Amino acid sequence: MSPKTALSVVAVIGFFSSANVLAGPAEEAFSAELQQCAAYYQISSEAIGAMNAPQMAAVGDRLKQSAKDAEALAAQYSSAQDAEKGVAAARAEMLETMGNSKSLGGLMSQYKDSCKTILAEPQKRLDYWIMANM
Repeated sequence: MSPKTALSVVAVIGFFSSANVLAGPAEEAFSAELQQCAAYYQISSEAIGAMNAPQMAAVGDRLKQSAKDAEALAAQYSSAQDAEKGVAAARAEMLETMGNSKSLGGLMSQYKDSCKTILAEPQKRLDYWIMANM
């Protein structure tokens, strides 16, 4: 391989490995949405775990896994550190809006269906954000 070709290959690999650094507004919006979903799933999982109801353990485990999946996907469009910080910030904001209430009703009405859809078809949602930011 010639030095020029080797340099081109290295440049392309570098570009793709740092693509999250070059994220545009669509990717940032998509990542922020995923961070909110991860926070919602974390809070929901913990609330179900606090019920201490064995029949709900599987639901709590699925929610916990969904939180991890959403955060991991968010980290693909931002740095892992930014995704983690975003989840923590979204979580704090959600807990603040809940106040002393232990009810997940408000969060569920806002996030349950949309987060389920985003995780089921992430490319569709990213495509939406790309179109919305054209």
